Formats: sequence, C-alpha cells, structure tokens
Amino acid sequence: MGSVIVITSGKGGTGKTSLAGGIGAALASRGRRVLCLDADVGLRNLDIALGMADAALMDFSDVMAGRCELDRAVAPHPGIDGLYLLTAPLTLPADFAGEEGFRALLDRARAAYDWVLIDAPAGIGDGFRLAVSGADRAIVVAVSDPASLRDAQRVVEAMQGVSPVHLVVNRVRGRVLRRLGATIDDAMDAVGLPLLGLVPEDVQVVLAAGSGQPVCQVTRKGAAQAYANIARRIEGDAVPLMRIW
Repeated sequence: MGSVIVITSGKGGTGKTSLAGGIGAALASRGRRVLCLDADVGLRNLDIALGMADAALMDFSDVMAGRCELDRAVAPHPGIDGLYLLTAPLTLPADFAGEEGFRALLDRARAAYDWVLIDAPAGIGDGFRLAVSGADRAIVVAVSDPASLRDAQRVVEAMQGVSPVHLVVNRVRGRVLRRLGATIDDAMDAVGLPLLGLVPEDVQVVLAAGSGQPVCQVTRKGAAQAYANIARRIEGDAVPLMRIW
C-alpha cells in the first residue's frame, strides 16, 4: 500500500510545482512507482515541470466520475520509468464528487503506486482543502522571506489530521541570507516545522522546463541534487543538508 504526500504552499511563487515534479522524478529514479497528481484546477502546470506538456488527455475528475479507469487516465513519463502524471481539470464538472470522491480516488492510487504526490494549489482555499483531504503526510514549501514564512504557518494551521508535516525551504540564495543575517533555523522557528530539505535557487530548473525535460535529466547538481536528497529522506535515509550559505 502506497502513501500520499500533499505538497502545499501559502503563496504562489515558491517553486512548489517544480519541487513536486523534482521529488517525483527522484523517487521514480530510485525504482518506485510514483504518481504525480496535479490538484490545481484551472492553473495546472505540473505537466510542464515534468516535461510532459499536454501529455494527459484525461484528468482526475474523469476518474472520479467513472468515465475512465485510473490506469487509463494516467500518462506515463516518456523518459523515466515508473513515473506517471494525473492532471487536473480546467474546471470542475457539474458531477464532481467532492472530497469524498477525491479520497476514494486516492485509495485506488495507494493500491497502484508506492508514492502519490499531490501538487496542491497555493493558499488555503477550496482547492487546498480538497488536496489535503485524503493525504497521509504533507510538505509545506516556503522561500526565506518573512511573508512566505508567515503564509506557510497559516497553511500548517489550516491542515487537520495530516501528520507528519515537514518544511522545505526552496529557492535559497546563500548570499541574500547572509546579507539579511537570516538562518535556516529562523525559517524553521517561524513556521514551527521540522526541516525536510533545502533547495538552492537554480536557473537549470527554468531552463529544463523550457526545454520540456525534468531537471534531473539535464543535471545532477544544484536543485536536482536537492530533490534527490529529499526523496531519500522521505524514504527514511539519513542525508546531510546541502550547504548553500
């Protein structure tokens, strides 16, 4: 039986979707069956982060409504064995089954995959509540500025019944942190969560998405290495934090 991780953030621009795709690719590269599920209705971009733009013809609402079986709705990654995408609809249909139906979908996904990674919409609206409703654990993504950390704290307060919850500080720029006198300990204290990983600011993430590839197929350094480290920690390995500052 697999496990469902919801990946959330308090605001847009934290790199949450790139992180979800990067961790998914890293877990699949470790020989796991991984489903990346885009739950951002109307603003779906996980396919771009995975290098699978427009690869999925069906979405999770089609599976929930019984119009398509899960194994036919998912799109396999063309270059990474064991990695699959289930995308979000552009709009929710009239027959949408809500949180109960979404939890039933996740039960089917647990039976078929080792890991299910949900890319939740930013914020704490209806889409967030749907995404977290059936999750086993959560990752809250923030950048190091005070506004992002405050919003991340609000996300933690809005989650009920999901445990454990970990923090990933994304798009870390060491020189900026030094100039501000900030530390990663400050970020952990601000949000009140244990740290799962640090991801450096890395132009290769943007360049890889622009070329239609996940970043792990372009480089093994920088953000790609951070994603691989986080994937190992998710599976219980003890991996030192990247030294960025």
